[in-house]
Amino acid sequence: MEITIAQNICTLIPHFKVGVIHYQNIEVGQSPQMLKGRLQLFQESIFFDLENKQVTKLEGIQEWRRIFKKTGKDPNRYRHSAEALYRRIKKQNYLPSVNSAIDLNNFFSLEYEVPIGIYDQDKLSGDVFIKIGQEGEGFFGLNGRVNSLNHLIHSSDAEGPFGSPYVDSEKIAVSLNTKNALQIIYLRPSIETDEAEKLTKSLMDMFVQIHGGEASYRVIDCQ
Repeated sequence: MEITIAQNICTLIPHFKVGVIHYQNIEVGQSPQMLKGRLQLFQESIFFDLENKQVTKLEGIQEWRRIFKKTGKDPNRYRHSAEALYRRIKKQNYLPSVNSAIDLNNFFSLEYEVPIGIYDQDKLSGDVFIKIGQEGEGFFGLNGRVNSLNHLIHSSDAEGPFGSPYVDSEKIAVSLNTKNALQIIYLRPSIETDEAEKLTKSLMDMFVQIHGGEASYRVIDCQ
């Protein structure tokens, strides 16, 4: 599976980059107590840190809000997924446990302050293209509605769009039946490539520790 970043992204955001992880033969289940506990404690820590601080002051949140602005998407109307998680926690509306894959995805999204998507790779078709959406493009998302991708960075396969830093499509969601997965970390453009690789590998190692299987990773950028 080839993953390509479109030129229209690179023109607007020259240092745009994503971390990509492929997982094979994994076992998704209920989260182990260790993960549930870490996620809960982390959320409580974030809640107290945000008591006298605005979510939009966090560097990672700020950077992705700027990306939305550059592509023409209003970040006040369309909040990227990491910001949405932080806003929930600020209201003490903590994230419930879903499954081991989603919980770990949320944990690292909070830690890195960036959107992260994880997808059932067996439901994808062909190569993946990351681009800025146009009028008429969209999908039915995990938020329970049809989402327009106009001016929004998103990922598409041969059958059309399936994920974005805003919300992901329902049809490729990871479930307890998932055996092979694709994870896309929408990294901060300001981060250096060697640091991006360390962050991506750290996520991969933790994921395999919990889910078993095999994995490989790489960082793809505009260079």
